[in-house]
Amino acid sequence: MKYYVVAGEASGDIHASNLMKAIIQKDDSAKFRCFGGDLMQAAGGTLVRHYRDLAYMGFIPVFLHLGTILGGARQCIDDISSWKPDVVILVDYPGFNLSLAQKVHKLGIPVYYYISPKVWAWKSWRIRKIRKYVDEMFSILPFEVDYFKRHNYKIHYVGNPTVDEVSDYMADKKRQPVIEDDGRRVVALLAGSRRAEISRNLPIMLEALEGIDCIRPVLACAPGIEPEFYDSILAGNEVEKVYGNTYGVLECAYAALVTSGTATLETALFSVPQVVCYRLPGRWFTRFMRKVLIRVRFISLVNLVSFSEVVPELVADDMNAQNIRTHLIPLLSDTLERRMQLDGYEQMKHILGPAGAPYRAAGKMISLLETETY
Repeated sequence: MKYYVVAGEASGDIHASNLMKAIIQKDDSAKFRCFGGDLMQAAGGTLVRHYRDLAYMGFIPVFLHLGTILGGARQCIDDISSWKPDVVILVDYPGFNLSLAQKVHKLGIPVYYYISPKVWAWKSWRIRKIRKYVDEMFSILPFEVDYFKRHNYKIHYVGNPTVDEVSDYMADKKRQPVIEDDGRRVVALLAGSRRAEISRNLPIMLEALEGIDCIRPVLACAPGIEPEFYDSILAGNEVEKVYGNTYGVLECAYAALVTSGTATLETALFSVPQVVCYRLPGRWFTRFMRKVLIRVRFISLVNLVSFSEVVPELVADDMNAQNIRTHLIPLLSDTLERRMQLDGYEQMKHILGPAGAPYRAAGKMISLLETETY
């Protein structure tokens, strides 16, 4: 069969490429064209356009490059119309992909979506588009099943690919420790992946660690962020930096300070107790986001998956040095707080299920394409 795969950022490139590899194992006649990245091309896809040509985030960058983005969308739909794939698989990236879904639907080509837009957190109106234009949704978060069911839309939970990524890392017998043991307990700092996010969170994390004895702070530096940017924030602060190996840092860590996002889930899968820290810009904006736009009780995936507060979340004004210390210090020794987090992680892992998400998704997609009439 012919598969057209669309992903719009680095994480989507990873997930899409793993899905493509899984499809090839189950469909030896599979052919791919894609809007995506280097990993999707390496997995066997004909790369029509690279995601970096269209990867603009935030209102002003999107506005300034609107012509490029719209041109990319036209190119994509024209290529799909010309190639006539058996299915179009959209991976995350909802701003671009939901608009594309509407156009593909008009062509009469099935639309599958892998990694659902987070409509349960904000922009819940997007579910109307999903119901209308997406034929099948493949979720990587178990609680999404009930959410979509309440909105009269059936989805398929296939497991979480982060479980696969951590399992694959731990199974690699050739991996080497990135931090040599010197007797101190490593505190991993995962301060975000974007400059604004890092600028808001990292200085407060560093302040919180001042005066805590026998710890070794190690910063897991985000890909694509130049060393000079980190140096400007650290300003002589003697924090070790590790580039391009977050998993290596987590493997050696005893505790962690983590901004919200997939990093909270990765930290839990490595069984590293954590404090979730997320500073938002502007008090008025924070209040607006929390009270009007964000419709979930928790912000970390660990707590969302677990339906309970497994890890402490310090958000907005609550994210300050004193509060971080209050929650971090009990995690640096064998305490009830530390044991409760580790127990919570085990329950979360059970809810997520075993590795194999891309293969389950691939198998379900192929089965549906062979049996369903759209």
